[in-house]
Amino acid sequence: MNSGEMNSPLPKSYSAAEVAAALDCSEWWVKEQARRRRIPFLRSGSGYRFTRSHVEEIFHILEERPDAVNVPQIRSASTRPRTFVPFEEPAPQLTARRPRRMRNAV
Repeated sequence: MNSGEMNSPLPKSYSAAEVAAALDCSEWWVKEQARRRRIPFLRSGSGYRFTRSHVEEIFHILEERPDAVNVPQIRSASTRPRTFVPFEEPAPQLTARRPRRMRNAV
């Protein structure tokens, strides 16, 4: 072994089933997301494989953060509260139409 080569172990890779168990979802969903290139993965002879950094990135991709908490709602000057104004006359009664295939069958 040359002095320039590093003797670091290869990173452990996880199967789609192991990632699915960590995400509490189905193995099919994990494979489908990888197939559609929505999550990072390695393709090997045994199918989709995921490294620790891939799994961490998947968690970040799926993470949802709440909107800003305790931020006061600022209303512009043009936004006024709406008031209900009753109609002077009642709304017309709607009637159902016959299905198209019944109309064309005549």
